[in-house]
This record gives sequence, structure tokens and C-alpha cells, in this order.
Amino acid sequence: MSIPVLICDDSALARKQMARTLPKEWDVEITFANNGAEGIEAIRAGKGEVVFLDLNMPVMDGYEVLETIQKEDLPALVIVVSGDIQIKAHEKVKALGALDFIQKPVSADAISNILQEYGILTIALGEQENDNPMIEVDLRDACQEVANVAMGRAADLLAKLLDVFVLLPIPNVNVLEVSELTMTLKATEQYSTVSALCQGFIGAGVAGEALLLFHDSSFQDMAKLMGLANPEDANTEIEVMIDTGNVLIGAFLSGISEQLHMKFSQSHPVVLGRHCTVNDLIHDNSEKWSRTLAMEINYRIEGHDIQCDLLLLFTEESLPTLNYKLGYLLD
Repeated sequence: MSIPVLICDDSALARKQMARTLPKEWDVEITFANNGAEGIEAIRAGKGEVVFLDLNMPVMDGYEVLETIQKEDLPALVIVVSGDIQIKAHEKVKALGALDFIQKPVSADAISNILQEYGILTIALGEQENDNPMIEVDLRDACQEVANVAMGRAADLLAKLLDVFVLLPIPNVNVLEVSELTMTLKATEQYSTVSALCQGFIGAGVAGEALLLFHDSSFQDMAKLMGLANPEDANTEIEVMIDTGNVLIGAFLSGISEQLHMKFSQSHPVVLGRHCTVNDLIHDNSEKWSRTLAMEINYRIEGHDIQCDLLLLFTEESLPTLNYKLGYLLD
């Protein structure tokens, strides 16, 4: 009898990758869910005896799914599959009853090892090969999943350096004109002023700039976490921005390069603006950007008044190479 397996992830690419890396000989019936709420309904309907669960999802995230499974005592063995590789994320999901944790992007060996370790892998008599449903993946979805994994790498490094837990959003990815750029910065709307750091990057056929938008209210808390004296000093603010940028931008680009099998060179960071509005920041630098692929990630630190936006702007000329590289993930 086939085992009902649920793959719960808001990314079509992640669902496709997960399904195709399950052991071919495993006798399963696969159901997909686009978010946690759909996942819970599938589990209640008996379609998730084994669940592969993402953490960062709309409507209901993975933590809320685990809490609901515990509260309702639902019959599901949950393996978390996430780009958020922070130690505290591992601890939280284990405390909420998750069986184990697999880091994105998934590998067939990692999945097979976990299934065998917990005695979940059952093989049907005779030849068996999963009949996985076809999943349509567009390039924007693929790009968002790449950003999701890279975001987790950067958060993990920041968390280790500061001994904190970094709260992660769902990355916002769009191809847009500069006139639309301000509209994508949803997380900055409630803040009056920001300070910004800019760092260029270039690889084979791909180039762009990374912007770190640091909310002015975050400087003092971040300086204290870093052990810096005189958190209100202007030089300290610049040091905070540069140190944070080195961590987040470097780790994010490294996460992208690992997935797309390409290397980036980075220029020296430059302070783009201080204590200004996002509108002023974009307006004063609009001639630098035209049509662009923008990845926006809003990082927050649990228990602290710290929030910053990492924005990667790829040049329009980079889009064909990115499409080509992402195409390998879609095959």
C-alpha cells in the first residue's frame, strides 16, 4: 500500500526538486501544498503520513504547521526542508515535533539517509517508480527559491556572529523599472529614514549592485550586539553598516553562486546615503539603474529593534545569463 506523502512549499521549483529527489523505489502517493494552510488540510484528509515541510511560506508558515500538528495530534511524520539553516531554527522545529531537518537545496542522498534512518523507506514488491505529477515552474519562481536559499545562508552567518535568531521573510523578486523600485520596498514604508550601503558585483555575464538599507532606528541595538562603543557616533554607524553588509551581501552572493555554479567578484562597499528617505535615495541614484531584476529580503532580529533590507539589483544585460543558469534548475 502506497504511503501518502505531502510536499508543502510555496515554491513550485522547491516542490519539483523535492519530488524528483525522492527514492524512485519508494512506494508513495504524492500530494502538493502551496502553503501551510493547504498542508494542514491535506494532513487532516490523510494525505500526509510523511510530510516534507518548508518554513517560510505565506498564509501559514512551517512553525505554525508544526504547532497545529502538535495541538491537534495529527498523524504526520514531519521532515523540515528549509533554506533557514540557523541552529536556533533547528532547535525550534525539533521542539515542535519535527522528525529531522534537511537543508535546501535538497539532495537525494540526504533524503534517502533520513528515510532509512527512521525506517520510513518502504519498497513495493516488484519494480516501482514514483509517478510524480508534472509541476510547472516559471523563472520568477525559480529565482525566488534561489534567493530563499541564499537568504538562509546569510542569516545563518549573521546569527552565529551575533548569537541571535534572525527572522526571515519570503523573498520578494520582480523584474521592474527603476520607477517601480520604491514600490517594492514594502518593509520600509513605515520607517521615515534609512541609511544605505552599496556594493557592486560581477560574474560571467552577470553584474549588479547590492544595496543594504539600514533602518536608522536599528543602529544602536546593532552596535551593542557587535560590542561597539559610542553607538550614536557617525563613524560607528558607518562601521555597523559595513560590517553588516560584509556578512549579508557576501554570504548571499555566495549562496547564489553555489546554486548557479558561478563566481562573483565584489567591489568595495560605498555609503550611498545617510538618514534619508527611500524615495530620496532612489531618486538621487536613479541614473545608475534601468530595468532590473530585483531581489528584496527584509532581515529582522528576534528580540531587538533591528531591521534592514538587502536589495540585489541585477542589470538588464544580466537577464539572459540568469535565465540560462536558472534553466538548469527547471530541467
